[in-house]
Amino acid sequence: MTQDVKETDVVHETSLPGLNFVRRGKVRDIYDLGEHFLIVATDRLSAFDVILPQPIPFKGKVLTQISNYWFGIMREVIPNHLVTSDIEQVSSSLRTYREQLIGRSIVVKKAKPLPVECIVRGYLSGSGWNEYRESGSVCGIRLPGGLIESSRLPEPIFTPSTKADVGHDENITFERTVSMVGKEVAYKIREAALSIYRLSCRIAEERGIIIADTKMEFGWFGDALILIDELLTPDSSRFWPKASYQPGKAQESFDKQYVRDYLLSINFNKRPPAPMLPPGIIEKTSELYREALRRLTGKEVA
Repeated sequence: MTQDVKETDVVHETSLPGLNFVRRGKVRDIYDLGEHFLIVATDRLSAFDVILPQPIPFKGKVLTQISNYWFGIMREVIPNHLVTSDIEQVSSSLRTYREQLIGRSIVVKKAKPLPVECIVRGYLSGSGWNEYRESGSVCGIRLPGGLIESSRLPEPIFTPSTKADVGHDENITFERTVSMVGKEVAYKIREAALSIYRLSCRIAEERGIIIADTKMEFGWFGDALILIDELLTPDSSRFWPKASYQPGKAQESFDKQYVRDYLLSINFNKRPPAPMLPPGIIEKTSELYREALRRLTGKEVA
């Protein structure tokens, strides 16, 4: 690796005795601090909805630091849940666990999540490409004929999905979103998601990254709709190198696609337990995540 890996750069699962543990997700561990939540991005990696046995060094720090970068920029579009990323200023109990938390943790408002994932696509890839090949549309949105894999769409489209506790999320129409959250809220989150995507694309392309699509979440904090979870990271988005972009095929990417491709090459059955990854795959994946951070923020992982 181009950056030395210290023991504190790798966290597979947090161990914070004395704190009120809430939930362990695919990547994040959540603790209840009373007025706020503590969210810790670990270095776990899931592929095909299976958590892999080995962590990817620096991954959680990259996700946190990229999210914080975008949260700062997108405040002009909509407020977000971030209270502070300086966990040492919160309480002595958090300072006790500094080595596990530094660089990968945020304290956030206790928001109530909406029951939909807000996905914006500017390019035709993944499940959107599969759906287009079958029906010529994505989430009920009719698209022009003759598009090919990784085509840039005439305009970004809002393609929401359900949140699945188990297995894959389900792509849904905007009309179903309206039925789930109400007309006013549905229009508001669509407008906010599209605005965030357009602004982020302008910034990222200046730095050599195409954001092909991205997933974001919104929630209620009191009477206000705010951004929650992570934002515009390599885990929630498809980041493609602009210099090598070529429609008509799958693209190189700054994310875990490198791991997915390896698993497909060894005929992984997409069911637990996942196989061990070779050291070279882990190192390359870690470097791809860090390169995304470098390009977007101009900084190394801290």
